[in-house]
Formats: sequence, structure tokens, C-alpha cells
Amino acid sequence: MTDIVVKERPTPGTPRPYQFPPFERRQLANGLNVLVVDLPGRPLLSAQLVFRSGAADEPADQAGATVLAARALSEGTKFRDAIELTENAERWGASLHAEAGWDAVTAGVAVPAARLLPALELLAEMVLEPAFPEAEVDRLRDERLNDLLQAKADPRRRAEEEFALSIYRGSPYGRPMGGTRETVAGLNRDRVEGAWARWFDPARTTLVIGGSLAGLDVHHIASTLFGAWDRHPRAVVPGDIPADSAVESRFVRVVHRPGAVQTEIRIGHPGAARRIPDFHAVSVMSAILGGLFNSRMNMKLREEKGYTYGASAGFDLRRSAGPFGTRAAVNTEVTVPAVQDMLAELDRIRDGLVAPDELNAARDFLVGIFPLRFETPGAVVGALGGLVSMGLPDDELNRYRPAIEAVSAEQVLAAARAHIQPDRSAIVLVGDADAFGADLEAAGLGPITIHRDDAGPSQESGAADAVD
Repeated sequence: MTDIVVKERPTPGTPRPYQFPPFERRQLANGLNVLVVDLPGRPLLSAQLVFRSGAADEPADQAGATVLAARALSEGTKFRDAIELTENAERWGASLHAEAGWDAVTAGVAVPAARLLPALELLAEMVLEPAFPEAEVDRLRDERLNDLLQAKADPRRRAEEEFALSIYRGSPYGRPMGGTRETVAGLNRDRVEGAWARWFDPARTTLVIGGSLAGLDVHHIASTLFGAWDRHPRAVVPGDIPADSAVESRFVRVVHRPGAVQTEIRIGHPGAARRIPDFHAVSVMSAILGGLFNSRMNMKLREEKGYTYGASAGFDLRRSAGPFGTRAAVNTEVTVPAVQDMLAELDRIRDGLVAPDELNAARDFLVGIFPLRFETPGAVVGALGGLVSMGLPDDELNRYRPAIEAVSAEQVLAAARAHIQPDRSAIVLVGDADAFGADLEAAGLGPITIHRDDAGPSQESGAADAVD
């Protein structure tokens, strides 16, 4: 068989035109918003209730209650236990789910169009009449406690948790979304029910339904099932989410894992909120820096240096300023050179205009992949839920592609200078400090704090000013 060698790599084609499906918005008398998007030919419908209150809005001493409450919704109602609820859903070919994020709680169902009404009845029962059985809440709490123990032994999760802890001061974003061992241990049925009550307000909730809706009076169904829903007396309107930075100047925090053959690296600081005027420029800049396979960060650390299987960088855009971070796992012996290269790339994206081919590749990727995100009703409904949770305008998704195509190299540079701060970054390393400690100190990257799980934190050269 003759080998065929392609002399030139194929180039991307011209993105096809695309319009996000149109949707209709109405409001019930109790304040519940209803968004309906008709998707002909998509008989598997998706419905989702979006509550505009998330894990970031819970009291600090009850961290984890929101996630636990969302998980407990499917554990039984005042009329059916968990098994009966599941069996009834399966009878209608429906799949119920509920989950919590930083910004919102969602509960939804996927079901064939002909069975929408009974499936929505189950969803309404699950959300409006939850039982929160004490035994099931205790089980879920204990599962979370076990998960936290496992996280401590997982270098990747440990790096993420230490990174968040290092970059925020007095913010819910500085802890795991599911709570810490101390807060989760204090959760019980009453606190879980209290978390549900805090978000139980129809005026701050939206029902999104998408799929082939021909012959279905969705608004009548919504009014029948949810029209009598009243705000809970303990419902709370969330306030601003604090996201103050704990990084005044660059420092290094090391979690010592004796004998580790790899080091998990995180470098960054609090980044930006979703509702920023330069969102599209930030998206393109982030793709160039660390969001694509041929991004600067990946090409440097993986392709040129061979330090890692993959390096990335990006923003987690939330209602308030979520983290910006660059990430990689590298062999222990190249820990310090990898950190230096990552910092160099953060500096470079701020130092000058990106090349035309980089700019075009990033814009084309973001524009081209956009329609692929919405191939199912569930994805379309989820995207509309994202607009709701972030308080974005209805035309946001239709403006996305033209806005991305219009981003210039100058705007990318301005976004990098506005939102990336290499000199005010935390460097978090989870690995064998004894193996790279001397090189780390010699590199002079900033004050160093080393945390040894077996003996408590110890400080090395210049660590007196470090955050612990």
C-alpha cells in the first residue's frame, strides 16, 4: 500500500450563516417568566426551571447547602419517595434532573413531546413539593464528606481548591462550590430545606421549554402547573457577590506531596464577570492565549518544550469576577522552567498585537463552533437558561458571531492589559517541594509558602508576606 503524504494542511472554510432559534417570552401573574422556543423536527423536548440564586448566595457557614438541596430534590416529594418518582418518570419516558451552580439552580426534564404534560407535572411536584427525607439528606451529606477526602488526595482537585483559596479574600468563590469539610459536616435537613426556601420565588425564576411544540399550548400548561406558586416567606433576593482579590503582589503557594512525579501548576487571580463590555474581545484573547490546541500556552509548553500533555488558560466568567487561571501538569524536574514559561506567555499577550493568523484562527474557531453548541433542544434550552442566570439581553446569542468576527488585534491587546495581571498572580504548585524547592527559591518568583499536610504549613525564604 502506497503512503499518501498531504503537502498542505487543509484550511478552514467560510463559516455558514446561522441564527439562534427565535423564542417567545411571557410572564405569569405570579411573576414566573416563561421562554418558549419551537424547534420543528425535534420531538425530544427539554424543559428547565432556572432559579436565579446559586451557591455563591448562601451563608458562608452553610456552604454546600445549595448543592445538597439541588441533589436532594429528586430524593422524594411529599407524595412519592425517590423510587416512585423515578418509576413515574420512566413510565413517561422522561428524565428528571436538578443541579446547582455558582449563579443559579436548575431543575429540568427531557421527554418526548406527546408526554410533556405528565412529565412537567412530575417536575412541578419535585420542585414545589420536595420532602427532603432526613435519611437521604444525611446520605448525600456523608457522600460529600467522603468526596472531600478524596479531593485531598487528588492533585488536580487539590490544586484547584488551593488556587481558589489563594486568590480570593472574603468571597464565596474562595471555597469549593459544594462546601468545605467544616461547613458540610454541619448540614442537616433543616438547613437543606432552608437553602431551597431561599431560592423559592417565582418572580426570580424562569421556565424554559424547547423542542417540537406543534399542537401544544405551552403557556396554558405552565399556567396550570405553576400559576398558583407563591413566594416562600424565607425567599431572599441575592445581593452583590464579593470577589475581592487576595493577591496584592505575586506569591507562590506550594502543597507538598512527597515523591510526586508530576506538579500541578495554577497561575492566576480573580478575573472578570460575565457582564463586561469587552466580553467578545476577552473571548478571542482567551482562545489565543490558552483556549485552543494551537494556543500560545499549549504550543509553548507541549509542542515546543514537551513539558506536558496539555496547557490551557482562560476565564471562568460568573455573575461576579470568577477566576482567571492558566493550568498544566508537568514532570517534577521541569516545574520551575514551566512556571517561568507560563509567566512569559502571560506577559507576551500584554506586550504587543497578536499576529493576523492567530487572530483569524481564534475568531474562525469561535464563530464556527458556535452553531454546533445548539444541535439539541437541551443545548438550546441550556443556553437560554444561561442568559437568564446572567441577566443578559434576549438578543445576546444572535449578536455573538458578528461581535466575535469584528474583534480586532487592538481590542485583544486592550482586553489582555485590562484583565491579565502576571505581577499580581498567585502561583500554586501541588508537587514534591523537596525536589524543586531550591530551583524555585533561586528563580525569585515571589514569597514562597509551603504547606505540608503531615506537619502543617512551614515557610521558606521570603514567605513572611505570603498568603496562607
